[in-house]
Amino acid sequence: MVLFEMKNIKKSFGSLEVLKDISLQVEEGEVLSIIGPSGSGKSTLAFDTLFAEGQRRYVESLSAYARQFLGRIDKPDVDSISGIAPAIAIEQKVNTRNPRSTVGTSTEIYDYLKLLFARIGRTYSPVTGREVRCYQVQDIVSYIVGQTGRRVLVCATVRPAAGQGAVERLTLLVKEGIQRIYADGAAIPVEEYISRPGIEQTGEFDIVMDRVKVRDDEETKSRLGDSVAQALSYGGGSCKIVVQEEDGDRAEIFSTRFEADGMTFEVPTEHMFSFNNPIGACPVCEGYGKVIGIDEELVVPDKTRSIYDDAIAAWRGDTMKWWKEQLVASAHKFDFPIHRPYYELTREQKQLLWTGNRYFKGLNDFFAYLESERYKIQYRVMLSRYTGKTVCPDCEGTRLRKEALYVRVGGKNIAELVTMPVEELASFFDGLQLDERDGETARRVLTEIRNRLQYLNEVGLGYLTLDRLSSTLSGGESQRINLATSLGSSLVGSLYILDEPSIGLHPRDTARLIGVLKKLRDLGNTVIVVEHEEEIIRAADTIVDIGPLAGYQGGEVMFCGGIDELLKSERSLTARYLTGRERIDPPRRVRPWNRYIEVVGARENNLKGIDVKFPLGVMTCVTGVSGSGKSSLVRDILYPAVRRVLYDTGSKPGSFERLGGDLHQIKSIEIVDQNPIGKSSRSNPVTYIKAYDDIRKLFADQPYARHNNLTASHFSFN
Repeated sequence: MVLFEMKNIKKSFGSLEVLKDISLQVEEGEVLSIIGPSGSGKSTLAFDTLFAEGQRRYVESLSAYARQFLGRIDKPDVDSISGIAPAIAIEQKVNTRNPRSTVGTSTEIYDYLKLLFARIGRTYSPVTGREVRCYQVQDIVSYIVGQTGRRVLVCATVRPAAGQGAVERLTLLVKEGIQRIYADGAAIPVEEYISRPGIEQTGEFDIVMDRVKVRDDEETKSRLGDSVAQALSYGGGSCKIVVQEEDGDRAEIFSTRFEADGMTFEVPTEHMFSFNNPIGACPVCEGYGKVIGIDEELVVPDKTRSIYDDAIAAWRGDTMKWWKEQLVASAHKFDFPIHRPYYELTREQKQLLWTGNRYFKGLNDFFAYLESERYKIQYRVMLSRYTGKTVCPDCEGTRLRKEALYVRVGGKNIAELVTMPVEELASFFDGLQLDERDGETARRVLTEIRNRLQYLNEVGLGYLTLDRLSSTLSGGESQRINLATSLGSSLVGSLYILDEPSIGLHPRDTARLIGVLKKLRDLGNTVIVVEHEEEIIRAADTIVDIGPLAGYQGGEVMFCGGIDELLKSERSLTARYLTGRERIDPPRRVRPWNRYIEVVGARENNLKGIDVKFPLGVMTCVTGVSGSGKSSLVRDILYPAVRRVLYDTGSKPGSFERLGGDLHQIKSIEIVDQNPIGKSSRSNPVTYIKAYDDIRKLFADQPYARHNNLTASHFSFN
């Protein structure tokens, strides 16, 4: 079945014609791969023509009211396109720089996690670790009936009212029919209890509402129901059940209020677990996970130094060395290793440096002292030197208020789940055991969570955590997350257009990506992929080769068909490389090197304290499976660290010990990634690379220009 047919597509940029009156037929329910040299017109065909028309027609089908918010979409330069479906483009770019956006929120998994915790989450007291429950009368009766054969006391804890004595209160209770008080492990008559010395100092007492030997029959259950209801009424919503046994009494407190251990807890709702909502966000950092404060990385810039060797930069110099000396002088009293490198200290020892003890004042006291002296300019300058973004001290980076972390599912709170890699998280939910009631309540939510985690695994992103910021993802990772989200939405009859989804993906994971594309196709969609990866080209149902070369030499359909016919094609440049008729030979000799930059002790994300030498004067390739730490090493550590050395500015590098090697050989550093180089409508390649500056100067130097006083700026369209 023909999904859509295009006739005489023509796309021009100025005088440069990219597509040259080409016509195509695409079958429904196929994986179509558009291949060809870079610049031949693949993206122009896929995005500027197919996606633009599919999106335009979908928008035109909406009401006039809805269209006013979407803006006008121009019709692409094509004679006719028939039968096209609503189009979804998944491109190679990081879609957001929002610091609130994470992998969990962008894939919608976090939304389902919030719903799961709100529905079946169990709240546990941080004091004793006991589960906090809001009991009904029937729950308490069921507990008592479970003590069949034992004697049970149903009690209520009461207190004298304001301005009322204990004797007066007990006398009134006797008139209301209360006969016994539970005290010292026994139920004693009220009259005997009142006669005790010091009774007026008693703040509260347990009155006995009923004494019963438990039997599992309807009469006992009915009696217990009345007694428990009465005890809850006297106790203000709580009652005490005392089970009398030979080795001593055992008491359990039940409350109809959501409280335990003297604390009142909130009933879980989905907003309670959202850091984008004031109800759930940490009140200190407002849901960002970081605050402006004293940055440990600035306080201890070189973690290979020990405390004795001035690891703490703020304690260097004659003025502030007193703070270090008091620690050095007293370290033997609490066995603190002052000669050990900072990075080898335990978490408790690092924490001690900040909190201090009775022998020395820690960093918290030091910076509090600086704060108190802010009226002096030297102290304000010193404080600013060590101030930066640091982990929120209240929520410790979880972004949520502490009440949300009391709620658990399967023994873990929501902050622990989002810090687990997707692979581990999928295993956790696959092995999650729930009782019948919770299992039925969460059945649909768990299905959605498991499916989306499975899709993330299938596109090779099992190493990511759900709390990873979207802005830190590469273009390829962002595209595959959007692909997994599209699979989770289960759309049918749509046209998916992808821009090189294999970018940044290790060959080990390519087969899994192909499986995802075919699953998308099998749902009833058509998938169009702009691709250079050989495995994906070979797996496509139909291949369209655009060529023969780039720019004005491209824009023609060199081949359209299956892989078997492509390999026999004489016109296709891609076919000649796939069959080996043409190839790129490796260099005959490798350029030697003896100068390098060394990164020592790289520990960012999952890097395990590695030392790496980057040769200078050669091309170096950093490889490894997806998620092994390539981007963490190069983009998060090497680039910002060298930039700070060269320019004393830039973003903070990831966790590492130090830079070494021939840094003096480096004059500048640039990073080239998949993000667009500019957003200005006035920017074009010739102005971006500064070539237009020389062109304008050349024209301004001509005799006619000089005669008419025309400068270089007269030849600028800006």
